[in-house]
Amino acid sequence: MSHEYRPPQARSRLTRRGRLALFLGALLAIGAVVLIPVLRGGQGPEKPHRLVIPEGWRATQVYSAIDRTLKLPPGSAKSAVATAALALPAEAKGNPEGYLFPATYPVTSKTTPAALLAHMVRTANEKLATRAVADGGRAHGMTPYQTATMASIIEAEAESRADMGKVARVVHNRLAKSMPLQMDSTINYALNRSTVDTTLSDTRIGSPFNTYERQGLPPTPIDNPGLEAMAAAVAPTPGDWLYFVTVKPGDTRFSATYGEHRKHVVEFNKHRAAHAGPRSG
Repeated sequence: MSHEYRPPQARSRLTRRGRLALFLGALLAIGAVVLIPVLRGGQGPEKPHRLVIPEGWRATQVYSAIDRTLKLPPGSAKSAVATAALALPAEAKGNPEGYLFPATYPVTSKTTPAALLAHMVRTANEKLATRAVADGGRAHGMTPYQTATMASIIEAEAESRADMGKVARVVHNRLAKSMPLQMDSTINYALNRSTVDTTLSDTRIGSPFNTYERQGLPPTPIDNPGLEAMAAAVAPTPGDWLYFVTVKPGDTRFSATYGEHRKHVVEFNKHRAAHAGPRSG
């Protein structure tokens, strides 16, 4: 062990200015430690929110939902259709009705209406190109666009998914017999409304969507159908039905003869009258 003598060393003393500089430096160092994680957190990926498009929505409803979700002026999404270069079939003539596939889409602050619309159309094309839908459509002599059009009617008319196959069979049977489809949903589309009350004057409107007077499918889809409706369009339930009416919720009656159908319509009218609310007048 050494006991060598070492003279005491003088301690250096900070001036008041020096102490202040040291204190500020320490604060800055602490601030840097706190600030860096905050900055890193802010630079992380933006968490997308969801845009839900339900089955059976019309294009006008989809446009409005896009505008609301992206916080854009009304009409922005509809205007974007013209420049979005959508992958639509030639039969559509630039109208995306029927091809804005119902699904849940991720949306961020960088999402544009054109990109969102293009995503929806791509998804519809993918669903229509699945083997079951594409092969089934060809077996019935339908193009993908005709499949989408028929599926849109099924989507609008079927009271439940369980009824879709039967509704599809009614449509196929009527087309095979060259009967007008006489679907209220197509009248509603022409009049831009949704109702179960179709009057005689409604069935006489001059519109290509008036399937009471015009035979065949309407010129375009009348809404944006989901995969179940597409599947029903190409694989309808076997049957000889030509008519149907939803007498009450959960009770849709399918008939092969007009006489039987009229009986069901009478029951429908009785049920409506029994459950109608009081009228003001």
